[in-house]
This record gives sequence, structure tokens and C-alpha cells, in this order.
Amino acid sequence: MSTLSSVNITSAPVTDQVSHYVVFCLDDQRYALPLPSVEKVVHMVDITPLMDAPQIIVGVINMQGRVLPVFNIRRRFQLTERDIAMDDQLVIAHAAHRTVALVVDAVDGLVQCPEQDLLVTGDILPSLEHVEGIIKLQDGLILIHCLDAFLSGPEEKSLDMALQTS
Repeated sequence: MSTLSSVNITSAPVTDQVSHYVVFCLDDQRYALPLPSVEKVVHMVDITPLMDAPQIIVGVINMQGRVLPVFNIRRRFQLTERDIAMDDQLVIAHAAHRTVALVVDAVDGLVQCPEQDLLVTGDILPSLEHVEGIIKLQDGLILIHCLDAFLSGPEEKSLDMALQTS
């Protein structure tokens, strides 16, 4: 598995026939975000705790003068908790209302997915509203995140309040 350190990946070419995704790992499972939503991938930095934030938020980071909430997506997917390590990576990505940082074990790179290899999850996994699709590859499946559905309405409000009072 190859990992990226700190790289700006929004300039990769995108074509109409295929969709492009940034693939990352948590434990042994691969996940993805649509390439247009990802700004960059960086090495782990110190995270400042954020009081009264939703449980999925581990704190905030200062990214070039911007204060970004840091999501522990292990909590959202109910994966085994573990301490954040300095060799973890942060995926800086754009959701509908804000830019966020996601803690991941490693970034695996980019994948191109033809439309016929993409499964829409609404019919298959209706209870996972934050997963918008599944990429079928010869060596397994990749779950595609929908960052816009990642926080519930109350969690969005709670995060906004925590950011304002910090």
C-alpha cells in the first residue's frame, strides 16, 4: 500500500466517462471520497480538543489560518477505537457547509471508477446515509463517503455552537 504525505490532489485530471476518488484505509477496510471534495492530504498534527462538540469531533486544527474540525470517522462507522498516532494522516475535504479534516490510517491513492463499476447504496444499505456508493474492484469493495450527510442536523448545530464558543 502506498501512502501520500502532504499533497494537493485537486489538480488531477477528471474525465466524463469515469469518476475519480481518493481512497483511504481504516483498519483493513478501504473507503473513498469523491476527488472534487478533497483539498489535500497531510501528516497528522496536534489536535486541540473542542469542548461541547459532537462525539464524532475529536477537536480542531489550524490549517494555514483556517480552524478545521477533525472527524474521528471510526466512531461513525463503529470501528474499534484506538489512539490517534502521529503516522496517521488527515484528509482535508469540503462538505456542504464547511471544510473538515478526517483522521485516517493511510491514504492509498486515487482510483478511477467507470459508471458500470459503481453501486448506489440507497437500495443496498439504506441505513448508511453517509455512504453514497460502493466501488467494485477485482481485489474488493470500497465504500464511498458522502460528507454532506456525515453529520446529523443536531450534530451540525452542536458543532457550530462549539466552534463559536471556543
